[in-house]
Amino acid sequence: MNISDVAKKTGLTSKAIRFYEEKGLVTPPLRSENGYRSYSRKHIEELVLLRQARQVGFNLDECREMVALFNNPERHSADVKARTLGKVAEIEAHIAELNQMRERLLALANACPGDDSADCPIINHLAGCCHSTAAAKDEA
Repeated sequence: MNISDVAKKTGLTSKAIRFYEEKGLVTPPLRSENGYRSYSRKHIEELVLLRQARQVGFNLDECREMVALFNNPERHSADVKARTLGKVAEIEAHIAELNQMRERLLALANACPGDDSADCPIINHLAGCCHSTAAAKDEA
């Protein structure tokens, strides 16, 4: 199977497939005498696993581990589950951080009159200012 066939079957671009090969995330395909890559069913399975692992948030190193586990007939599902639950914990922590950021932004937006005035509590807060532009003009 050539790379364009594999791209169609996996939902990946040829460029992504070559990138994953370059990074050592998939088993290297055999090469014909003319240098063309020749893919097998195993390559398609690895690449589909990679695509789906990336879609649920695994980074490249984690994907490398998942492909290694996929190719290890002596793997333990407990290892795969532990990695998956670890990723869930990371995502939950990230969600908590994003929620905190959201709350801070909403508080800043609520503190801003949103009018034609140059005085902006959002800018003042983000810049670390403790006074308004009106106060700064009085000092000048």
